[in-house]
Amino acid sequence: MATSTKPPALTTQPLINSIPADLAPQFEPTYVEYYNNYSAGRLATHQVPIKEYRKDPLRYTISYGHEIIDDGPLVITEEQCPVADGTITVRIFQPDEASGQKPRPVYVNFHGGRWAFGGLETDNEFCKRLALELGCMVFDVDYRLAPEHKFPTAVNDCWAAFNWVRDEKAKSLNLDLEKVSVGGCSAGGHPSAVIAHKCRDKVIPLAFQLLGVPVCDLHVFDPHGELRGDCPYESYREMYHTVPLPAERMGFFHNHFLGCPRPEQLDAYPLDWLVSPIKARDFTGLAPALILTAEMDPLREEGEAYGKKMNEAGSQAEVIRLKGAPHTCMQMDAILESGKQINRESIRALGNTFGKPS
Repeated sequence: MATSTKPPALTTQPLINSIPADLAPQFEPTYVEYYNNYSAGRLATHQVPIKEYRKDPLRYTISYGHEIIDDGPLVITEEQCPVADGTITVRIFQPDEASGQKPRPVYVNFHGGRWAFGGLETDNEFCKRLALELGCMVFDVDYRLAPEHKFPTAVNDCWAAFNWVRDEKAKSLNLDLEKVSVGGCSAGGHPSAVIAHKCRDKVIPLAFQLLGVPVCDLHVFDPHGELRGDCPYESYREMYHTVPLPAERMGFFHNHFLGCPRPEQLDAYPLDWLVSPIKARDFTGLAPALILTAEMDPLREEGEAYGKKMNEAGSQAEVIRLKGAPHTCMQMDAILESGKQINRESIRALGNTFGKPS
């Protein structure tokens, strides 16, 4: 008869998508607590087939720690903006009694989601916050997403919406076209940076660019979405396995946004800088910028390198690194100090631009 005098065999592995043990002490402790409670062990959205995700996004999406802002006196409406081959939705946040007063400063927002996810709900609370605290008109742009709409659709949609605000809404909404700013977090920082270059080239007034944890360099990946061995940013190697944006996830977005393999024409002028704004040939004369980077984010050093290029060319970029912050800290502004800091610094910088110091 077979007998056993030993305990049962036991082989364990960390939960899927756990915070790497060597990185956990570097995050804000509150983030580690919440992530371990709600995210560790779950599939990330890039690990779900995109067609399945589109069928039922709520099945795969969780959210925690995002502060919900009361509408207050805001008038919130949506309008259709013409773009190539159709229209997109723009949500408008109008402070109370905007008509009949002096022209309002403007902030045009492009949401994050790495070009494949996200929408008008992503930055809804942030847009309300800016409109309420600064008295500015806020326009949130629902650009079309990849992979259904690959590059350059999102960039072109954002540029079309920016010009629609200026050309079609300025008179009816009493906008101050000398105080128009653009901004966004993550993928939303990408078209914001591109628009700043386009405005400089076309002599269109742009007062400010707000770049939160921005994507500035997609050419860190080879044409198949693998991180290149000669990637110039140490943060990509340090944070290769970080959460919630490991290099694997960024490679997924690269492939969905640009195609796999990436078309060769996207690696040369005049298209390369539209993919990776850090490859732009001229950084002089750009609108001032606030660039916020997250310490625990692989995108950290490319955002800081972008700011360095601006400053070396005589353009003004203030660069702030958020200590212990994950890439998505702006979505946890009720619980993370780094999320609260993004709100404070954004309001301060835009307030100074609009002539309403906080």
